[in-house]
Amino acid sequence: MFKAVDVLQPAFIEQPLDQLWSLISPLYAVDESTWLAQLLPLQSSSQERAFCTEKASELISRVRSDKNAVQMIDALLLEYSLDTKEGILLMCLAEALMRIPDSATADALIRDKLSVADWKSHLKNSDSLFVNASTWGLMLTGKVVTLDAKQDGTPTVINRLVNKMSEPVIRQAMHQAMKIMGHQFVLGRNIDEAMKKRKPKREQGFTYSFDMLGEAALTSTDAKKYYNDYLTAIKAVGQDKSHSDSPSSDPTVSIKLSAFDPRYEVANEARVLDEMYRSVLALLIHAREHNVGITIDAEEADRLELSLKLFEKL
Repeated sequence: MFKAVDVLQPAFIEQPLDQLWSLISPLYAVDESTWLAQLLPLQSSSQERAFCTEKASELISRVRSDKNAVQMIDALLLEYSLDTKEGILLMCLAEALMRIPDSATADALIRDKLSVADWKSHLKNSDSLFVNASTWGLMLTGKVVTLDAKQDGTPTVINRLVNKMSEPVIRQAMHQAMKIMGHQFVLGRNIDEAMKKRKPKREQGFTYSFDMLGEAALTSTDAKKYYNDYLTAIKAVGQDKSHSDSPSSDPTVSIKLSAFDPRYEVANEARVLDEMYRSVLALLIHAREHNVGITIDAEEADRLELSLKLFEKL
């Protein structure tokens, strides 16, 4: 296994590709503490670190002083971060709830996610009234959707009555809450809405890399839908008339390889390098025709080498 400092040596980088390739797999399950001990000495100089710290602090101060910034949501996300069980449940709910078409399934999802969390442990942890009020709401909702049932599992009369009256209210409240949270991460429900909303920022000099949420194909039908969505997004971005004179600031489109095939896995390498390769290549040609840059998003580590093989072939 090579050492991190080796990458700074020209002789190491100039090795044949097949030799470099053989060094990837041994690092698949490398001990992170040991590897970080090698990486830390390679970090930038103290002057560069000080410069980065100063710039980062300045940006944070500017965001916090911006009256248009939604600091309440920031406080909520700080309390329910993704290193907590409750934070993960909320993020799963936020992404999935908006895509569920029927009320019964939405109610079942809410009941499933809210009933298993320990909302009480988050009470009064935050200085934000909004966060504490939200925690109370989540805690009470979790109590309502898990009212005691009989020993055989059938609901009691009071259980049925309360759920019948409360579930529509809870469902609407959760939809609204997820919509508010979604605005912090989602520019639009489709590419046309996203293009429209980003226009004011484009006029200020900002640029975008458009991404779609949740595009991991479980079926061939899913893969076909995502592929068509990518085609639509590329065409919309390519037809944008507000492109600047600098290609580097033009909007781009990000794609996930797992959206192209439900069998994007190591066991199906031949299929990936044949059928999936042709699909991705056709999309890239389409993007080239519209002068749109494409970013291939990184995914799970167990598919890293497979993605590199596909990238090499492309």
